[in-house]
Amino acid sequence: MPELPEVEVTRRTIAPGLHGAVVTEARLGKPLRWPLGCDPQQLAHRTVGLAQRRGKYIWLPLGAPLGGAAGQAGTPGDADADADADADAATGGLLIHLGMSGSLLLSQQPAEAGAHDHFDLVTTRGTLRLHDPRRFGAVVWSPALDREPAARLLAGLGPEPFDAALDAAGFHARLQARRAPIKQVLLSGQAVVGAGNIYACEALHVAGIDPRTPAYRLSRPRAGRLLQAVRDTLARALALGGSTLRDFHDAHGMDGAYQQQAAVYGREGQACPRCAAPVLRIVQGQRATYYCRACQRR
Repeated sequence: MPELPEVEVTRRTIAPGLHGAVVTEARLGKPLRWPLGCDPQQLAHRTVGLAQRRGKYIWLPLGAPLGGAAGQAGTPGDADADADADADAATGGLLIHLGMSGSLLLSQQPAEAGAHDHFDLVTTRGTLRLHDPRRFGAVVWSPALDREPAARLLAGLGPEPFDAALDAAGFHARLQARRAPIKQVLLSGQAVVGAGNIYACEALHVAGIDPRTPAYRLSRPRAGRLLQAVRDTLARALALGGSTLRDFHDAHGMDGAYQQQAAVYGREGQACPRCAAPVLRIVQGQRATYYCRACQRR
């Protein structure tokens, strides 16, 4: 599934082209994981702000409709309710999640929507399309990141991996409260966001930590090495455009290349590049884990 590097690569490829564009219409296909939460017509005439990312979510800010298109006359008794509704409708944005198999494509002349194309945001600078064969992705309207429903969807996320405020001591303290295996703690995104299955396996290999190790048993020095390994692994993946295993492409249709340089992920039975011992595969929490028993210690 798209992980933080793939989502960030997507954000970077759509942000310049869409920033300042005006939405002309929005079109829905088959239902996604969560409903849009507003009438698609309410997205028209809004100016697109600069795309942001939080964890594996993309936030696409949308300004108030040009010319006050959101406002509708109501009865005098509905004045307060209308004011509240207009305030909510004035500004907001779309919180986008790519799910298990989704990708965004920004195109000046998109092809006719296919069976797996479930959302089109048509703008004066092209059409942003969500393609998602498994339909676990979502596009959700929210009046702000700190308002519902965005606030609820983002509430459980840990700190961003490249946040300077996250240091080894803080990361170690977060791990001390968790007794689950460190691989599953990384996947939960509560100690740090972004290390999905591919990059959790790779970071644990870099740090020399057995993925089955209970998180609370990591010493502060080992936690510090792991945090740095997460950062280095994600940074390398970003530089290579993410990973393309099946469905991921950036917003211009380009594949990622990280999977070609992975040390352990997907390499069961092959030689560990560090010690030449065979890479093992186990299942943790219904997810495949790849590691080297010789290099990675509990």
